[in-house]
Amino acid sequence: MAYIDVTDATFQTDVIDRSATVPVVVDLWAEWCGPCKTLGPIIEKVIDETNGKVVLAKVDVDANPQISQAFQVQSIPAVYALSDGKVVEGFVGAQPEAQVKAWVESLIPSAEESAVTQLIAAGDEASLRQAMELEPDNAAAITALAALLAASDDGQVRMEAIDLLAKIPETDETRLIAAQARAANPDVPADVETKLQSLLPQVKADEDAKQEFLDLLELMGPTDPRTAEYRKKLTAQLF
Repeated sequence: MAYIDVTDATFQTDVIDRSATVPVVVDLWAEWCGPCKTLGPIIEKVIDETNGKVVLAKVDVDANPQISQAFQVQSIPAVYALSDGKVVEGFVGAQPEAQVKAWVESLIPSAEESAVTQLIAAGDEASLRQAMELEPDNAAAITALAALLAASDDGQVRMEAIDLLAKIPETDETRLIAAQARAANPDVPADVETKLQSLLPQVKADEDAKQEFLDLLELMGPTDPRTAEYRKKLTAQLF
């Protein structure tokens, strides 16, 4: 009976990263929990019967407080399913085998969904475009393809990246990709502070200047101490 014993240290790799390619069910339990001992063997059996289409990760909440806090666990057993790094389903308390089986089977992706996942994992332009033909609104495929196009030397290709990103909700990742696509050179300019200072007086009246200013901040990234400084200057200039 295969399952992964997950710890605070391995959660990112064993659960978050793995859920990009296969649904991962997280079973939060403790040795003192009676209902956990009832549910545990049931969920292990049901997931084992999927033959790898769903992965089970078991977490001892007493030994791994960071995971418990992340899921805001108030009672156990608590079971959550993750796909693409996000919680998609869950339940609390012991459940009969038939109900657990139906729940787990609902997590198994269809043949088309599996094909899209494989194409995204391949990561080349042709595969990503094929994934988008199957699922035009797939955010993972759009983001990955935009990242490839943003690195092109061709300005029209980079503009396609920006158009693609407009189809999905904005995230930290998509903002950075869009900034890279708009920039002729995605590296932070050596004279970035000079550029920012020259743009600052223009940002309120000139949308292009404001966008260039924001793009430079995205390229600098949150770890650059100047980013926070110039965000404050931008806010002061705008308001």
